[in-house]
Amino acid sequence: MATLLIGLLLPQSFTMPVSGATAKDYNPNSFWYYPWGKSVTHKGVDIFAKKGTPIVAATSGLVVRCGNVPMGGNIVLVLGPKWRLHYYAHLQDITAGSFSWVSRGEAIGTVGDTGNALGKPPHLHYAIVTALPYPWRWDGDRQGWKKMFYLNPIDFLKR
Repeated sequence: MATLLIGLLLPQSFTMPVSGATAKDYNPNSFWYYPWGKSVTHKGVDIFAKKGTPIVAATSGLVVRCGNVPMGGNIVLVLGPKWRLHYYAHLQDITAGSFSWVSRGEAIGTVGDTGNALGKPPHLHYAIVTALPYPWRWDGDRQGWKKMFYLNPIDFLKR
């Protein structure tokens, strides 16, 4: 029931997920960039900052997963408004707990270089995935069908 309420009733508003970051800290053309290493296509935005810079929840929501995955390193996954999953990767430290509620602007971790970001400048990889596809976004390109499930986070950060 709580999951249903999150998707239907939670207002959608966004905060820059890296404390103190501005549009100068990310490449505005990096979403759906090809080629992009092992992941083939870059499905989010990388926001660069000093290691240890606080990361906050871009939206309010339920933390559905915290942990470590091979490519993303230390990650936090938040189910937010409109049933959208907000994926935060390469964190140095995680301060959020699985199945906890986070409010927009609440600390969830710190910028790092874990996973496939090891040896690269510290940054947060931030992506937004939707549970329901947007079929009009399919462009027939390489991995184009996946684009139906990803939203460009840069569009939301500009608001």
